[in-house]
Amino acid sequence: MATTVEVPAESGQARSIRLEHKHPLALRWMHWINFPVLFTMIWSGLLIYWNDSDNAHQHPHAVYRVGIGHWTLVRFFPPWFYNALGVKYHVTQGLGYHFFFMWIFALNGLAYVLFLAFSGEWRFLVPGRRSLRDALQVVLADLHLREGLPAQAKYNGAQRIAYSSTIVMGAAMLLTGLAIYKPTSAHWLTTVLGGYEMARWEHFWLTGAFLAFFAVHVFQVAMAGWNTFCSMVSGREVQPVKAPSLEAERRSWR
Repeated sequence: MATTVEVPAESGQARSIRLEHKHPLALRWMHWINFPVLFTMIWSGLLIYWNDSDNAHQHPHAVYRVGIGHWTLVRFFPPWFYNALGVKYHVTQGLGYHFFFMWIFALNGLAYVLFLAFSGEWRFLVPGRRSLRDALQVVLADLHLREGLPAQAKYNGAQRIAYSSTIVMGAAMLLTGLAIYKPTSAHWLTTVLGGYEMARWEHFWLTGAFLAFFAVHVFQVAMAGWNTFCSMVSGREVQPVKAPSLEAERRSWR
């Protein structure tokens, strides 16, 4: 059973910090499993995208670009990109890795959602009525336009919105991926998503959203310091004695 560990103080001195149990073991495992799985999914996706990016014969499925109609402002993954990486003609390999690791991604995501639901940890994660306002205050504080952060428990408002959004994006990634993978068998899903080409477009930009989240997430953890990183490894985080107790809140659910 998780407990809050109090750090002994020197004789005659008041205790100022304690070790707070922040992340359960299951959440830590699922968090770190996602890192190599997502990396492999994105890498294998690049190998698959080459087949579309090879525009020697004016491939009609020019999805991975920014433009209007036949006019293209920016085309993603031009020939020099794949030439530099030396991964042309690896579409079959990419498909094999992508279809294998998608099951790990799906099962890990399902386990994550189920654990949140049955453990009660979702209460720390799901945005509340004040989350949007708190998120704005966090952004202003990060931009040095406001002093101090709003009060928080396990996560602040910005984190609640961002982490909850990744669950929605993960589910959308699986649905759009299934629509691309089985456009005939799952034709109803492909139709709901706007057709095959639109599903590919949605899948691509969802991947971009994951990459953007990952970059911001790593930057924020680096800015927060070693204490935050260690909490996702050991499960415990050093907190001031006067900080709200997560364990006390967990006990209130039972």
